[in-house]
Amino acid sequence: MTNYPAPPFDTPMQTMPGKTSEMSPRPDHGEESYRGSGRLAGLKAIITGGDSGIGRAVAIAYAREGADVLISYLDEDEDAQETKAWIEKAGRKAVLVRGDIQSAQHCSHIVETAVAELGGIDILVNNAAHQATFSDIGEISDEEWELTFRVNIHAMFYLTKAAVPHMKPGSSIINTASINSDSPSPHLLTYATTKGAIQNFTAGLAQMLAEKNIRANAVAPGPIWTPLIPSTMPEENVKNFGKQVPMQRPGQPVELASAYVMLAEPLSSYVSGATIAVTGGKPIL
Repeated sequence: MTNYPAPPFDTPMQTMPGKTSEMSPRPDHGEESYRGSGRLAGLKAIITGGDSGIGRAVAIAYAREGADVLISYLDEDEDAQETKAWIEKAGRKAVLVRGDIQSAQHCSHIVETAVAELGGIDILVNNAAHQATFSDIGEISDEEWELTFRVNIHAMFYLTKAAVPHMKPGSSIINTASINSDSPSPHLLTYATTKGAIQNFTAGLAQMLAEKNIRANAVAPGPIWTPLIPSTMPEENVKNFGKQVPMQRPGQPVELASAYVMLAEPLSSYVSGATIAVTGGKPIL
């Protein structure tokens, strides 16, 4: 609990969507620490936003647990290639799909590629997200509001709808919600609103898919140290990021990996409709 960096941080501010290589301290995705034990042996996973941050940590963990992984990402080629290399170093197949998940057509392409290149889909991790910070509702353009919904919730629907026909009984869908689902930050109004929608979508989806024996769950991260932070938040917020939770530091991406593994593994066959909070001690209601 105390082995990771705590604020204040002195990391360069970035333009969206941000790069891992420019962060200081560099996020820990489990590159040197995560040890697998075959919990996902032979499974096939799609992870959106898998190039960096939480998505990269999940990709590394899944590969070391025995899964092949397709990584969907926007345009962060350098980060995506690094994640691919870690998957392959674990002895698993890695497929990269570049493009914008705002498009329903592209979401279908991701699913079709997974079926063709991996041989199926057992796990869908809807993790990619867009966020931006605003101090007043008047600053939020209509375009920004619509963009956040298209990336964060519309794409989740498109991907899930396309993936479910290819998922066998026992498959798992895991959606990245947020502590903002229950405790919304006013400065993240658009982002927080979509995260509340994701939590509701997950709860309803779990009930809808139960008859197909497909599970749906969510992970609700608190403040996590990823490129999204220095590329979307004011400098003072970045400097003190994570100080607001009881542990007084942000979580590292690797600290979420085990939650995503647990929700995906066959042993969790009775876990559906749940939200796992990974929030550094701050409760969600």
